[in-house]
Amino acid sequence: MEAAEAMQGVPPSWQAALTPVLETPESRRLGGWLKAEETAGKIIYPPRGSRLRALELTPLDEVRVVILGQDPYHGPGQAHGLAFSVMEGVKVPPSLVNIYKELATDCGVTAPGHGNLEHWARQGVLLLNNALTVEAAQAGSHQNRGWEAITDAAVAAVAAKSEPCVFLLWGSHAKKKAMRVPGLSSSHHLVLTAPHPSPLSAYAGFFGCRHFSRANEFLEAQGRGRIDW
Repeated sequence: MEAAEAMQGVPPSWQAALTPVLETPESRRLGGWLKAEETAGKIIYPPRGSRLRALELTPLDEVRVVILGQDPYHGPGQAHGLAFSVMEGVKVPPSLVNIYKELATDCGVTAPGHGNLEHWARQGVLLLNNALTVEAAQAGSHQNRGWEAITDAAVAAVAAKSEPCVFLLWGSHAKKKAMRVPGLSSSHHLVLTAPHPSPLSAYAGFFGCRHFSRANEFLEAQGRGRIDW
């Protein structure tokens, strides 16, 4: 993956943090592999131009909260570059339905009539997936292809910030990814963990975790304001 091409439109704060990893042989192989897959006629989500949307909407120097997903939605019209989010007009996925339920219980927030979370991203909520692409109808198909080095570097860059941030880790996959960052759990940041909001696990502890109110309480105490969830 050519660093200059990949980082077009990405804020300078992310470019400084991620350009070194984008220039590695691993990232170049990822870029070549993606082009070959598309040339072979495979449908890849999200489309070109939106794969780094999470970084574009949430500059590193503005990050206040990190929410980690696994990989993009693999259905038509769903993925648009933000973890757990779908464009307006697309049916709200089950995991996001459960996120909205917890928000209503925790903060009294009424669920909107859509699943677009860009208003979170623009407030400093980094909605980052582990892999930033997926083949249509093939969940997890682009795991272990090279995205992890890039998204690990993004998480590490947030962890290195002097300003306190909140990491919301839902499910074992997110916990494992974040815990690869040295010293994160013992730093000045707040790290909250819970089961994944998927219907398969939400009742095992995601419901009632109160992560949204706890994140705002921490941010306010640190002088970093509140997220308008």
